[in-house]
Amino acid sequence: MNAAIRDVLMKDSRRAELVNHRFFSRVRTSRDLDKEQVARFLGQWWHPLHYFPTFLSRLVSNVRDLEMKTAVSKILWEELGEGKVERAHERIYVSTMTSVGFPVEAISGAAALPTTERLVARYADASGDCWSGLGFLYGTEVADLAMVSGIGVSVRRVTGEKHLPWVTIHAHQEPGHIESAQDALVAELSELEIRKIHEGAREMWTLWIAFFDTLDDAAAAGLAPS
Repeated sequence: MNAAIRDVLMKDSRRAELVNHRFFSRVRTSRDLDKEQVARFLGQWWHPLHYFPTFLSRLVSNVRDLEMKTAVSKILWEELGEGKVERAHERIYVSTMTSVGFPVEAISGAAALPTTERLVARYADASGDCWSGLGFLYGTEVADLAMVSGIGVSVRRVTGEKHLPWVTIHAHQEPGHIESAQDALVAELSELEIRKIHEGAREMWTLWIAFFDTLDDAAAAGLAPS
């Protein structure tokens, strides 16, 4: 990984703001958290989860170098189940949540809220550009486990279930995903390329912050997100 871009990305305050978002504190401590609220979280999370393999496949075709394509394709292969469709992340997500009592229509059938729509739309836009796409990819992977863990905490609190395969597979695979995202950021990058990657990652974190702002504001008010 290019040392210059690593330093810029890891020191960015937006990343810290996302992984320390107040939403994660709320789902750990709120006495008012209930299953209906968590179902709403799960329904919104579905949309970026479902789109992420498409983002990766489009990015593979638009990155510059073979090394980049190989690194991104490794993440895609794992997201799609390593050759076994039943192990694809979205399949595990649905089976995990239905097994603990959430209806499938709430998990994969909820309409996307405006912040969720914007998040997915920008994934789609970024996948068409090498540098923005790599920024979105890296920005996602270095925050993904914190986000998944936060959703997992909310599910455990309202169901009492400790074993959640969707969370487990992320804990197992995420270190490798981060390594692959780093491998995609090759050593030979210009200052302009570094800047574009950083801008992409920063936008990615900003979009996720807005996503969790919406969920947290609604949870605080005891309302459905709007």
